[in-house]
Amino acid sequence: QVQLVESGGGLVQAGGSLRLSCAASGRTFSTYVMGWFRQAPGKEREFVGAINRSGDRLSYADSVKDRFTISRDSAKNTVYLRMNSLKPEDTAVYYCAASLSGPPLPMSRVYDYWGQGTQVTVSS
Repeated sequence: QVQLVESGGGLVQAGGSLRLSCAASGRTFSTYVMGWFRQAPGKEREFVGAINRSGDRLSYADSVKDRFTISRDSAKNTVYLRMNSLKPEDTAVYYCAASLSGPPLPMSRVYDYWGQGTQVTVSS
């Protein structure tokens, strides 16, 4: 089992940047595919991106491609989401998730563990 704790959210102006962190407990971090999802008020949770165990295979939603970057640091048991050129439509609660299943997939059902989320608000 793994516990996930997100941090780094906040209020930022459009065009700004934020870096979210997700710290994982336990010594099996490297066995998990890590994903980021977000949920805006009144909307369903949506996939943002994911990274495989070794960090060399990534997947992004079209809406964030070329603006967001996922990375992981196994020494720190942490996965990051760097968000650049933020837009008001990026406003949401952002969640990290861990999956024992194969490649970095966009479906929330394949993720076994979830963090509590961190709020990101982008003002226009």
